[in-house]
Amino acid sequence: MSSNRVWPVAAADDELRLLTDFLTFLRLTAVSKVEGLDRARASAAPIPTSPVVSALGVLKHLTAVERWWLSIEAGGVELPSLWGADADASWRLHDEDTVESVIAEYRAEWERSDRALAGLRPGDRTRGDHDGQGRTVRWVLAHLVQETGRHVGHLDFLRELADGAKGE
Repeated sequence: MSSNRVWPVAAADDELRLLTDFLTFLRLTAVSKVEGLDRARASAAPIPTSPVVSALGVLKHLTAVERWWLSIEAGGVELPSLWGADADASWRLHDEDTVESVIAEYRAEWERSDRALAGLRPGDRTRGDHDGQGRTVRWVLAHLVQETGRHVGHLDFLRELADGAKGE
């Protein structure tokens, strides 16, 4: 696992810092689940009922999730959405996708997200573009923590199925 993961401070009193620290921890965990896999193992979709769910597909989806919720919805940044034409589009791999390129795209999205959130407070309202109802920045970050955590759980199983590696 990635050595630069650090648990958030237990006595945290800054709400946004706590949420972003947990998100950072989960982001790094997600990347660590894919690092070291070759393209074939990282792109394998071993669950017959979920043919687009691969380790790389999870990272591509998380990149789209971050783009939408943090940069576009919370930060109000004018960027193209990465969702695509159907529900599976954000999970699909392209021939040019490599382990390195997908990780780099995910990491680049973190930087965009951080810039988009700079200066916002927990109670600030979002654009509301998703459904016309602006949420608080607090809600968006909590959602991203749960969404990323859920998909890290998927990555735990995908990595174990790929090469037997286990761990947090």
